Amino acid sequence: MAIVDAFAILNDMVADRVVDLYAIAGAVAAANYVEAAATEDIDVLIEFAASPGRLVSLAPVLDWLRRRGYAEHRKEGVVIEGWPVQFLPVADALDREALAEAASAEVARAGKPAVTVRVLRPEHIVAICLRVGRTKDHLRVVQFLEEGRVDLASFADVLRRHGLHQRWQAFCRQAGRDPSLPPAGAAP
Repeated sequence: MAIVDAFAILNDMVADRVVDLYAIAGAVAAANYVEAAATEDIDVLIEFAASPGRLVSLAPVLDWLRRRGYAEHRKEGVVIEGWPVQFLPVADALDREALAEAASAEVARAGKPAVTVRVLRPEHIVAICLRVGRTKDHLRVVQFLEEGRVDLASFADVLRRHGLHQRWQAFCRQAGRDPSLPPAGAAP
C-alpha cells in the first residue's frame, strides 16, 4: 500500500476534528528535502484542542482509527494502510512552532486525486534532531547541512527561540564543524 493513502487518512482525522493539526516528522519528513533514509514508520506530530492542565490522551485518535478498521499495532505505531504511524503529541514550544509553520506538499496518487500533506520544515527538523540527540539524529543534521537544505539564518533564530544554542555548539564540536551562524534576526 502507498504511503500517500496513510496521508489521506490523516487528513480525514483533521476533517473529522479528531486532531486539530498534524505534520509529518522524522525520516519521512526529512525525505521531502534530502536523500531518503530507510524507515519503517511515519512519525506524525499532532495537536489536540485539550483543556489546559489536563493530560493528553491518544484515546480519541486510537478509537477513531479502530472504528475505521485500523486496530493493528506494530512497534510504537498503529498500522494505517500498511504503514506503522506513531502519533507524537506536541510536547513543547519547539513542537508547537514546528507544527504551526509546517509546509504543505502535494503527493500524487495513482488513479486518484493528489493528497495535500503537512510536513515539518528543514529548520525545525534539524532543531528537533538536535534536541533529541541520538546518533541517527546527528547524522540527519549532517545530511541537511551538507545538502544545503537549511536556511541558516532561520535555523539560528529557531535555535535562539528554543534555547538550543548549547546543543548546536556541542554538535559542532563533535562533528568538527564551524558553529558560526548568522546574527539574530537575520532571517527574511
